[in-house]
Amino acid sequence: MADFTLLMSVYAGDRAEFLRAALESATSGQTLAPTRVVIVRDGPVGAELQAALDDIGGRPQIQVVPLERNVGLAGALNAGLVRVTTPLVARMDADDVCAPTRFERQMPLFEAGFDVVGSAIVEFTDDVADPGMVRHVRTDPDEIARAARTASPLHHPTVMFRMSVVAGVGGYPELARMEDYLLWAKLILAGARMGNVDEPLVLYRVGAGAYARRGGMAMWRSERALQAEFLRMGFTTRAQWARNMVMRGPVYRLMPQGLRQVGYKLWRKAGG
Repeated sequence: MADFTLLMSVYAGDRAEFLRAALESATSGQTLAPTRVVIVRDGPVGAELQAALDDIGGRPQIQVVPLERNVGLAGALNAGLVRVTTPLVARMDADDVCAPTRFERQMPLFEAGFDVVGSAIVEFTDDVADPGMVRHVRTDPDEIARAARTASPLHHPTVMFRMSVVAGVGGYPELARMEDYLLWAKLILAGARMGNVDEPLVLYRVGAGAYARRGGMAMWRSERALQAEFLRMGFTTRAQWARNMVMRGPVYRLMPQGLRQVGYKLWRKAGG
C-alpha cells in the first residue's frame, strides 16, 4: 500500500486534549497508520496548546509547521501540502476522532483507481461512546459528481486524496468556510474520480455552536461567492445557480438557528 501523510491544522480556538485524542486515534490507534504527520499551527496559540504541539513535534515522523499569523484553513493546509512528500494525503480536524480501521478501509479505493476518497461520519457532542446522527454519503462516482452541483459530496475531515490531483488544481482555493467544496468542484471538472466509504470512519465533534456556524451573514456571503464561482467555472447551470441561491442562501443560512438545526437533520435523513 502507498505511503500517506496525515495533514492537520490547529489554531487558537482548538483544545490541547482534543488534539491529542485526535492524533492518537489517527496514528497509534489505526490498523494502518500514516507514514508521516504534518500539523500546521495557524497563527499564535495559547500556552497549553503550544505545549502539546511542542511535545507532539518532538516525535519521529511528525512535523509541526508554525505560521506567524492566522491565515485561515485554506492557507494553513496549503502551507502543509508543500511539506508533503508522500503520494497520498489524509485529512482530519483537530477535535475529531478516527475509527480504528479508517485508513485501512479507504486505501483499497485508491488501489481501484480513485483519486479522492471520503467516508460517512457520526456526530458526537462530548462522549465518543454516545454517538448521535450518522451522516451518510454517496459512493458511486457519477452520483457524487451529479449531486455535487447542489451540495458538498464529501465530508472534509474524512477525506484522503492523491497529492498530484490536488496540486494539479493549485491546492485549496481561498474561500473562507467553503474552500473544501470549491476544491471538490475544481477536481470534478479536472476529471478526478471521487468515491466514499459509506461507513462512519470519523467521529465528528459537534459543539453548541455547530449549527450556528452554518448560518449568519458571513456564511451567506461565502455561500454567495461560492455559487458565483460555480457559475463562472461552468460547474453549475444558471438554473442550478438559481436553485442553490434560494435553497442554500437566505432560506437556510439566514433562518433562526433552531429551525436550521431541525431542517438540516431532516435534509440529511432524506439523503441530502
